[in-house]
Amino acid sequence: MILVVDMNWKRNSLAYNEFVLSIVSVIEGFDECEVKHFLDIKPDKLNLYSKIVLSGTALKDHETLNQIDKFNWIKKYDKPILGICAGMQTISLVFDVPLMNCLQIGMTEITTLKDNPLFQGDFKAYALHNYSVEPSPTFEALAKSAKCIQAIKHKQKNIYGVLFHPEVRNQEILKRFIQLNQ
Repeated sequence: MILVVDMNWKRNSLAYNEFVLSIVSVIEGFDECEVKHFLDIKPDKLNLYSKIVLSGTALKDHETLNQIDKFNWIKKYDKPILGICAGMQTISLVFDVPLMNCLQIGMTEITTLKDNPLFQGDFKAYALHNYSVEPSPTFEALAKSAKCIQAIKHKQKNIYGVLFHPEVRNQEILKRFIQLNQ
């Protein structure tokens, strides 16, 4: 079973339909999933899940970025994690990687920088974000746009982040993540 973490500031917000249910609809075609709001995560229960997906949020929703201590479990979880948009930003902050301003809205050209199991080549993706990440020794950059880093992978762990929204366009990226081996 896969856990989808609702990263929106308020439980059952309008953004839930846009950023969480669209992920769930992709996952349900391949595996069972459960949704929990980020404030309801119990770190001692996370081993019940084979993978975790952290959802994106609305453009002006930065609540998770202000509550990084709620995500320290990410460092200990030893199965695959995918952070989408705010999920990627949160993962980065958990590992002390600073964010940088990078406003992008709409279809964006993505260039793959490094071979990886989630995507390859150049493609267009839907972007809706204010921040990206700085280059770091903890993560390798997997993809970029003309403005900033768009995808990362932790160098030692199976932790991925994409700044764009594969649940909107490029759903095959979510499917490939679901099919990852531990």
